[in-house]
Amino acid sequence: MEFLETLTQQANQAMTQLLEQAHTKPGQIVVVGCSSSEAGGYRIGSHSALEIAQAIFDGLYPVVQQHGMYLAAQCCEHLNRALIVEEECMEKYGLEQVNAVPQPKAGGSFGTTAWARFSHPVAVERIQAHCGMDIGDTLIGMHLKPVAVPLRLDLDHIGHAHLVCARTRVKFTGGSRAVYQEDLL
Repeated sequence: MEFLETLTQQANQAMTQLLEQAHTKPGQIVVVGCSSSEAGGYRIGSHSALEIAQAIFDGLYPVVQQHGMYLAAQCCEHLNRALIVEEECMEKYGLEQVNAVPQPKAGGSFGTTAWARFSHPVAVERIQAHCGMDIGDTLIGMHLKPVAVPLRLDLDHIGHAHLVCARTRVKFTGGSRAVYQEDLL
């Protein structure tokens, strides 16, 4: 039980720092990929654990909600890294729905948890999130906007899983004479 509480606290701390450092706005999307196997100290995909995914979700989701953002939970490769989002997010961003309901061994425990906890969950094929958190090397990069910037948080692990976070920024255009808006860097 103490381990699960630690996971919740670490996830909460990491998401709080990510959203602060990423300078997010209400209505934006944060993508999270989470290997419950890695968080538990096992090789990715080998020990899917709902209780670990739920503990991490319990730390992340309230922070996302407090910021008025959408959480996109990335599923594993068995569902082609589809994402679980609220239907409202899908509609707002014009995302393409796909037909899949994640399970612990086909979609992953984190995607399964998001499906169970969201009010109106749907699976979508792809997104371009404004920032992201990768717990256990799940490869979320394909779901970030094109210019991702790594962020260093106080934590570099959640449980036993390696933690990597990123924000995105708008693309630069122009050449050596171009002048840029500092607030968009």
